[in-house]
Amino acid sequence: MKNKREKNSKGWVRLVEVFIAILLLTGVLLVVVSRSNSPDENKLHIEIAQKEIAILRDIELNNTLRTEILNVASLPVEWEDFNSQGLQEVKDRINYLMPSNFECEAKICEIYETCVIDEFSEENIYAESVLISANLNTYSPRQLKLFCVVGKD
Repeated sequence: MKNKREKNSKGWVRLVEVFIAILLLTGVLLVVVSRSNSPDENKLHIEIAQKEIAILRDIELNNTLRTEILNVASLPVEWEDFNSQGLQEVKDRINYLMPSNFECEAKICEIYETCVIDEFSEENIYAESVLISANLNTYSPRQLKLFCVVGKD
């Protein structure tokens, strides 16, 4: 009988040890998650997205800027090539609407193309895009994607 009781008590001790280990791991995970998703950080992400969307919406609703984008002959168009591709007004509008603490670049791509940049590889990049598909005379769908890094201002 004594041998059977020893086995039962060892089993319960083992079960309690496993339970305590799970509690410790859960506690550590909760601390890590709560630090990485602070409310201030989430609020910043939302504000940045709203500013990017406002810039893109302004371009999307401006017929002159839409026409510039739709008239581009070869895609993709990198930010450095906006001036040479007849997109000077689009670039100027983005720079004008961009908050002073943002560093932004845009790219125009086919709608089904993966539209990415490699310039800010060491930073947190915030990206939003808009579909520019047509005006009264032209149907030529493409996406305008805005990539921004926020400075420490």
